[in-house]
Amino acid sequence: MLFKRRARMLRGLACGRPGKALLLFVCVIFTGQLLLIIFKSNQQAARSIFSSRDGRGPALGPCRPRHHIFFLKTHKTASSTVLNVLYRFGEERGLRFALPLGYQLGYPLPFDAHRVKGYRGPGVVDFNIMANHMRFRKAEVEKVMGGPDTFYFSIIRDPLALAESSFAYYKQVAPAFRKAKGLGDFADNAGRYYDPRARNNHYARNLLWFDFGLEHEANFSEALARDGEAAVRRDFQLILVSEFFDQSMILLRHALCWPLDAVVSFSLNARQQPRADAAAAGAAAAAGRRGGHLGGPRGGPRAPPDLTLTREQREKLRRWNALDWHLYRAFNRTFWLEVERFGAARMEREVELLRARRRALAQVCLRDGGKPVEAQRIRDKAIRPYQSGLGRILGYELRPGLDNVTAAACLRMILPEIQYKDALDAKQFPGAPQPLRRSSVPDS
Repeated sequence: MLFKRRARMLRGLACGRPGKALLLFVCVIFTGQLLLIIFKSNQQAARSIFSSRDGRGPALGPCRPRHHIFFLKTHKTASSTVLNVLYRFGEERGLRFALPLGYQLGYPLPFDAHRVKGYRGPGVVDFNIMANHMRFRKAEVEKVMGGPDTFYFSIIRDPLALAESSFAYYKQVAPAFRKAKGLGDFADNAGRYYDPRARNNHYARNLLWFDFGLEHEANFSEALARDGEAAVRRDFQLILVSEFFDQSMILLRHALCWPLDAVVSFSLNARQQPRADAAAAGAAAAAGRRGGHLGGPRGGPRAPPDLTLTREQREKLRRWNALDWHLYRAFNRTFWLEVERFGAARMEREVELLRARRRALAQVCLRDGGKPVEAQRIRDKAIRPYQSGLGRILGYELRPGLDNVTAAACLRMILPEIQYKDALDAKQFPGAPQPLRRSSVPDS
């Protein structure tokens, strides 16, 4: 109707007053207003993808969103993607982050509260979210995140897959890895290559155990393993499992009382896989989508076949990382018990909603429908992911032509963690000098 009224007005003016100058003036005004209406209409349509009912997800019941959260960011466990979820939620709601002075909270040294930028003693500053790399030490964390309402969670991964990823990423960082010709060679000669006194060799043995602040050099015993497991159970309310990331996000969403869009994510800091490995991983993911647990609640998930290792070498790596293997099996069983309590059919429905939402946002946000690309192919150098080790770390490109509101929301979902941390740091501490990026920033 608005268009018709303006068209009639234009015809009337053109017929009644045939002056060319007046006609040109009216045409300009009409065109400008028309473009403004179209732009606002497009902007509203684009914005609706982030404000639609689909983004809220199924009802959560009587709960209040949690705003005090501690996440132990373990290495090579999809923790960078979890970190992005926390960064986005906190930034959009104006929450305060306990950020490191550099890029990690004193890692690999045990965490000390004074490693947090802006920390001035317990209770002086109210920090909402703490999630950057650290070696966990509960007493020091409590100084920063004090209060009974802080929610503690972390994420674990099958130690065999973790060893393969760590070897590729930290090949030039950990001396034990550097000495080995390949992962199979390391599995056969780990005791010979490994020196516990050498800097960064913690990446080469029981890395999960180390990140949780436990003694990773101790010889395995059932008593030690049970004590470590008990310590993690005492300190953390939820342990996610990397191999079942979507199910983990549903459990996390309900634990935190967050809308669905808050836990929708694109995989960040993922390493490009050789075709054979990618096919194996795809087959495993397909099995998971068909309802199989790749081992289920009573046994450890079967990892996708590692084509670079023999069966004997895989067993050697499990024995080498025996403390991690114990932790993984224990919390994998706990994870599936949580899923059973949640309800298998309910979990399947919510996972499908999560995946559908991810596909919808990928179509809106990402070039080529969301396919990750090598860093050097990303046109905007400011969002290229940091590169380390043998593999190429993939990233994303924004779809061109997005309006400002949508582009900002989409950018948050693909921004690599180093750049995102810098952006939050600049917002939280305006005018303060930013940390210099090191040539090597070990990450997950």
